[in-house]
Amino acid sequence: MKFKTWIEISRKAIERNAKTIRRLLAPKTKLWTVVKSNAYGHGLLTFSEVAAPFVDGFCVDSVVEGLKLRKNWVKRPILVLGPTLPLNSLKDARNSDITLTISNADALARLLKEKRPPKFHLKIDTGMHRQGFYTSDLPKVLAKSQISKIKSQNLMTGVYTHFASAKDLNYPTFTDFQFHTFKKAIRILERAGFKNLVKHAAATGGTLINKEYHLDAVRCGAGLYGLWPSKELALQLGKKLKFEPALSWKSIVSEVKKIEKGGYIGYDLVERVYKPTTMAIIPIGYWHGFDRGLSGIGEVLIAGKHCRVLGRVSMDLIAVDAGDRPCRMGATAVIIGAQKNETLTAAEMAAKINTSSYEIVTRVNPLIERVITE
Repeated sequence: MKFKTWIEISRKAIERNAKTIRRLLAPKTKLWTVVKSNAYGHGLLTFSEVAAPFVDGFCVDSVVEGLKLRKNWVKRPILVLGPTLPLNSLKDARNSDITLTISNADALARLLKEKRPPKFHLKIDTGMHRQGFYTSDLPKVLAKSQISKIKSQNLMTGVYTHFASAKDLNYPTFTDFQFHTFKKAIRILERAGFKNLVKHAAATGGTLINKEYHLDAVRCGAGLYGLWPSKELALQLGKKLKFEPALSWKSIVSEVKKIEKGGYIGYDLVERVYKPTTMAIIPIGYWHGFDRGLSGIGEVLIAGKHCRVLGRVSMDLIAVDAGDRPCRMGATAVIIGAQKNETLTAAEMAAKINTSSYEIVTRVNPLIERVITE
């Protein structure tokens, strides 16, 4: 491998994950992949290229991401989930057939001022309390809006919401509340004459919890990447459903050296060894996305063995305890993934620093090369 560190994206894992999710869906329900934020660290273009044969559409965070997909062969529907702020982005979206999210009255009014507005989905806030119209506000919003223009140009093509806590089969109460609130919003829109909207509510968690939430489409990020949306669902459904992580993160051993008993390691002298120790130096650090919180507790795999991080995580380097195993310069070190019979997962890394696997993979530096593997 010509890189000091690189990301591998498994085509087979993505295909298997897509098939796992498809088996849960009715034939009419569309499977959209969420590739926002550099495809959760998997690489926007890299992951999308592999996933394209297995999905019906793409969800991105911005028009900028959508344009990248359009300019790189993606012809399937693209929905922007995040806010669209620069005015010129409205024209870019229209010209490239990218569907926007409209989640507040000001954004709707601004869009309708355009002579040829882009198409949009209306977002409903059913309890997440981020983006979205409250259901109770919809009649007033519709009364003030240019409904005739929306209808004549077929601008509003969908409506959706987002669940705040669809993470546990045993505690569906709030998700059910949100879903029933969303159905009220749908009825209001249908009474206003919007009969053929694409309706969607479920991300991966909602998709796994209840088929009733599937509606016309599901927006799956975590599941297609092979990540469980929560520890609870992994425990509850792990024997029935298999998700295979699509991302592996690898590096090399750039140096091997001995440190004598009593020696200090790294910045601030935070760690001292109490026996002669063989150290392996790995050319990654917090710039690459290996969190500084993993100082002293993170691990990598070398020769199929777990090697603990020694001392502080630096910007571009970590030192690990190579133990008594054979270790040489140029050997492969696995940060996330499998080696021989051992694995290190994003979820395990996340647990060490009290965060989610989403954050671990999303924060892997986008400049690191992504390589597609079979």
